[in-house]
Amino acid sequence: MSENNEGIIVILSSPSGAGKTTLVKEISKRNNFQISISHTTRKPRSNETEGKDYYFISETEFENLIHEDKFLEYAKVFQNYYGSTKDVVFKKLNNGENVIFDIDWQGTQQIKRQKLNYKIVTIFILPPSRDELYKRLLNRDKNDEKLAKERMTQFNEDVLHWRDYNFVVINDNLGNCYKKIMKFIETGDDKIEPNYQKLISLHVESLLN
Repeated sequence: MSENNEGIIVILSSPSGAGKTTLVKEISKRNNFQISISHTTRKPRSNETEGKDYYFISETEFENLIHEDKFLEYAKVFQNYYGSTKDVVFKKLNNGENVIFDIDWQGTQQIKRQKLNYKIVTIFILPPSRDELYKRLLNRDKNDEKLAKERMTQFNEDVLHWRDYNFVVINDNLGNCYKKIMKFIETGDDKIEPNYQKLISLHVESLLN
């Protein structure tokens, strides 16, 4: 997958609730794929574990790491910071491990701007519809309508960044979506179906209407 013995960076981004975290976890089950565990200032959800899902730290601690230039990328999303530290990521890459990032478009832009000497593969995940996305958000956030609506408000901005990615896939079926992503990572072939780019463009238009 890489021209030398170094690992590659694989970035998955999506609007909140489109399924990127689930897909990242599935990919990490394969040999030689490791998740980049982010630091965050948000509170852990009931099913999350310190050091496995995130490193949960205070806002003061996070800002200290920013001032010390420890982050490869970081962003503030829905009033909470998220960021990936350089030392852990580079160590894994230099050991030949592929590192998967579960980050938004802001973090993706930061990593791409650094012009790293590692291969970077960027993938954007789209939901099958706005209605389905809203249902997923309600289910994930324990029927918190206010939080779900807040995330839906951000959706229109997030989805417009799909053109900045190497590959875009619609998560209407988790298994099929996973297979398409792995095929792209392994081959770089985005010609999965005829008129692929046009189909994605039309789907994005339907999501915004």
